Amino acid sequence: MIDRTISRISGVHALTLDIEEYFHAHALCRWYPPESWTRLESRVVDNTARLLDLLAEAGAHATCFVLGWVAERAPVLVRRIVAEGHELASHGYGHAPVWAVDRAAFRADLRRAKAILEDVSGVAVRGYRAPSFSLDPADRRSYAVLAEVGYTYSSSVHPVKLSTYASAQGPIRPRTVEGVFEIPVGTLPAGPFGNLPWAGGAWFRLLPERWTRWALARLVERGEGPVVFYLHPWEIDPDQPRPPRLDPATWLRHYGGLRRVESRLRRLLRLTRWDRLDRAYPDLAAPAR
Repeated sequence: MIDRTISRISGVHALTLDIEEYFHAHALCRWYPPESWTRLESRVVDNTARLLDLLAEAGAHATCFVLGWVAERAPVLVRRIVAEGHELASHGYGHAPVWAVDRAAFRADLRRAKAILEDVSGVAVRGYRAPSFSLDPADRRSYAVLAEVGYTYSSSVHPVKLSTYASAQGPIRPRTVEGVFEIPVGTLPAGPFGNLPWAGGAWFRLLPERWTRWALARLVERGEGPVVFYLHPWEIDPDQPRPPRLDPATWLRHYGGLRRVESRLRRLLRLTRWDRLDRAYPDLAAPAR
């Protein structure tokens, strides 16, 4: 039975934010193709500012995987992220899934995003998260490209079964691949049922809040950790635009539970200590094979 009384969990865990617009979400790509993005209402600056305010109130820090497309248009936001002590990392430039582009395009996207982020912020960018967790953990050549471009770690694996993810069978613990330290998002192993999701995104919005608390507590009891949690700025924005003629599954995946997220996040920030990936994982300084 899930314990509803869990009020505090030990350890330091990694909070990660994927800084992108609502229209960048893979679930909405049919309605918002890239050629339409510049004509759409931008909401990422205000939504991210609200998240940063919540973190400041709680004394928490995060790793912010910022999309290059966003950084190019909102440099002040990027500089605020750095000034407030958060880690700046890359979400790529154009939010195309890794499996949707060839190797040359993948390399170009990585370089473009890294150059923009470093130019805008004045700090080195070492971390990467693939859009929609689309980096196949068995694809050593893609990890070699990450290393070639200058990334030293990735948090691109979310080993749960979902059609857009490339990592359903991926490892649940950190490892080094082609010189890149890969840190998966938290999941709860459940034997024949596979890995159960809980650590962010739609799972955080749609599943009972007590499930998040129990899953994190269970992993800590097992000696796992630090555990990685993720969220997007658009997930605290229930008033964001909605395209017409959405199918029910897409509506649920993207818009379900949005009104609950901000209050849930406030409580989650009080549940344990949250910090940047590069501080939660000292091995990032010198990952070992």
